[in-house]
Amino acid sequence: IGVGLVGFGLFFLLFGILLYFDSVLLAFGNLLFLSGLVFIIGFRRTFTFFFQRPKLRGTSFFFGGLVVVLMRWPILGMLLEAYGFISLFRSFFPVAFGFLGSLTNIPLLSQV
Repeated sequence: IGVGLVGFGLFFLLFGILLYFDSVLLAFGNLLFLSGLVFIIGFRRTFTFFFQRPKLRGTSFFFGGLVVVLMRWPILGMLLEAYGFISLFRSFFPVAFGFLGSLTNIPLLSQV
């Protein structure tokens, strides 16, 4: 359920951006993404992830952007959310890029 909610959340976020920052789709995508994250890792772990002392600035920008999107200022809200997202998940990016680099070791994909 959690992976599906995160997937639909990302879909609605992308669709909201493609439709010239439609605030309803962006807000719905944000809520689905956060609820999917809660389903995947649990409420307590989600809370401790977002409210760690080194990540408070990223959390405040992310949730502040969510509130700004809900107040129907989608472009400013998405900019705030993007900065908060990058700040929150900064330590995860090297792991993700390392995984993407290892995809070239798969026999069929390395030929493509």
